[in-house]
Amino acid sequence: MPSFLASLGVPENIIPLILSGLRILFIVLAAIILVQLCNKAIRLLKGRLRAHAQQNLEELKRIETLGRVISYIASTVIGSIAVIEVLHEFGISLAPVLAAAGVVGVAVGFGSQSLVKDYFNGLVMLLENQIRQGDSIEAAGKSGTVEEVTLRHIRLRDYEGTVHFIPNSVITTVSNMSRGFAYAVIDIKVPIASDFSRILQTMREIGKQLRAEEAYQNKIEGDLEVAGVDQMDHETAVLRARFQVRPSEKSSVRREFIYRLKQALDTPVQEAS
Repeated sequence: MPSFLASLGVPENIIPLILSGLRILFIVLAAIILVQLCNKAIRLLKGRLRAHAQQNLEELKRIETLGRVISYIASTVIGSIAVIEVLHEFGISLAPVLAAAGVVGVAVGFGSQSLVKDYFNGLVMLLENQIRQGDSIEAAGKSGTVEEVTLRHIRLRDYEGTVHFIPNSVITTVSNMSRGFAYAVIDIKVPIASDFSRILQTMREIGKQLRAEEAYQNKIEGDLEVAGVDQMDHETAVLRARFQVRPSEKSSVRREFIYRLKQALDTPVQEAS
């Protein structure tokens, strides 16, 4: 290559710069191609895993979450190697940089403890399959739907649309409402003088109606369980019941049940003649 450039009349002092520029261009292009190949391989792997998972929503969520994290790690590793090689082409020795980094690392070690803990906790949560993209969770005092899971943080969007970024290091307890099934718990507060038997019977009838309707057959997974009187004082009593439902349908089933119960209780009881 140097002789070829010299034959073209390129000055000798310019040839090393051209060669270095070509090597840098090759490194950048190779990094881009490798990232694209890794992402394509990850997409193919996710496609095969989805085919095996079929309609298993739990597995599909886990596949999507792991795919995003693996893609992030691969891009970071390839990018880091490319940056190191480019610095080498610029004549920057990495030995002094690494030595300085070691000295600086001691100085900032205490400040970076939370960052290290973020990544460690994130890795543990992924390995234990605690949180996946699309799950409804409560963590660090915030609740919502998981939009993104990384080794550094999780991103939640709550019911009002507010986005919360929660570092993994502050997460000590995760309440996941998207696993297997959920219970739509219904607490009805009524005056102490109410006819408890009539109200409980009405609740059972509404439960049967909901289960029989096509719109709710796939949402409700069990009959209404009536616990009865749960609390009582000198003025009011609380009647409790619950449905076993799909995790994502807990609120919708509960709201519809309460609405129908209110409509039914507002209807006057007609006495038999």
